Amino acid sequence: MLLSCVRLVSQKFQAPQSLVSRKFQALQFLVSSPSRPFMDLKTLVSSLNDFASLSLAENWDNVGLLVEPSPPHTVKTLLLTNDLTKEVMEEALQMKADLILSYHPPIFRPLKRITWNTWKERLVIRALENRVGIYSPHTAYDASPQGVNNWLAKGLGGCTSLPIHPSKAPSYPTTGTHRVEFNINDTPSMDKFMSAVKDIPDVSITTFSARTDGEEQIRVSLNCTQKALLRVVAFLSENSHLYQKTEILSLEKPLLLNTGMGRLCTLAESVSLAIMIKRIKGHLKLPHVRLALGVGKTLESQIKVVALCAGSGSSVLQGVEADLYLTGEMSHHDVLDAAAQGISVILCEHSNTERGFLSELQDTLAAHLENKVNIILSEKDRDPLQVV
Repeated sequence: MLLSCVRLVSQKFQAPQSLVSRKFQALQFLVSSPSRPFMDLKTLVSSLNDFASLSLAENWDNVGLLVEPSPPHTVKTLLLTNDLTKEVMEEALQMKADLILSYHPPIFRPLKRITWNTWKERLVIRALENRVGIYSPHTAYDASPQGVNNWLAKGLGGCTSLPIHPSKAPSYPTTGTHRVEFNINDTPSMDKFMSAVKDIPDVSITTFSARTDGEEQIRVSLNCTQKALLRVVAFLSENSHLYQKTEILSLEKPLLLNTGMGRLCTLAESVSLAIMIKRIKGHLKLPHVRLALGVGKTLESQIKVVALCAGSGSSVLQGVEADLYLTGEMSHHDVLDAAAQGISVILCEHSNTERGFLSELQDTLAAHLENKVNIILSEKDRDPLQVV
């Protein structure tokens, strides 16, 4: 029916053949193309947070949904980029992206105004004017078991790896941050204690039998918050003659498996530094890297343990025992310190140690999102530094 309409319009108005052809193609696309998959922005953001929890990010970082068009907002196309620049923004608009996932947050320091004066403010304006959201995972992806550092480690060859700075769970496994344990001799003392703490919030108590010096006693284990701890300790101090073998423990959040900043990688077989450089260049698709030889080391020195950190690795790698440090950038003096300890250093420029991960992320996210969104890689994104 629609195609017949096009022919009638063409005959009546005698429109140019090229114009009719374009109308025909447009109508044919609308009739024959299946509806494109999509996700609501809030649902998509929730799925992204499930993929790599934002709680894994460093506390100084600015992660998550940074720019949100007025709801409801549907996402059909998601653009992946390492850095959101003017060129990448124009690319996103041309590709009709509804959401940009920028590994580095384009908004890091607080913005006091949104004007046309600075390039980052202009990015926000362009995004909002064109109803494009911006999401940044940054260090949440650094720490994730399926994140940037794990991808970087794949370029070393067969190895086992562990986080250099393991991440902790976002919450404590039990109520409170502290545990107080002590013995009580008799039931009246226990009743007195229970009466004293019943009105203290955020306290959980368990008891069990204990034998001390051949005498049956009640062992009390109490979990509480820092604030409640002060009241509990005050009561025990005032009645110290009733309670024995008191211990106060600070509870730790449990470590998360294979999660955290940096990776300490032990190769299955040692290789020369020269071979390792070749592997890294191949993995990152780089013609050049920067190398600082450790004192007393040569290109034939054997590499067994590699400490790595995507991006800027100085704070993560400092003091780690390894044969080689691999990162994007380090300060001059940190490189000197490492070399003086006999540790060679390879620097690849900051984003060169991150950008290649996006190709892997494209496939992984597509599966995670059940192919409900069209995910594309930026072709304009690149490291700002080049060798000339």
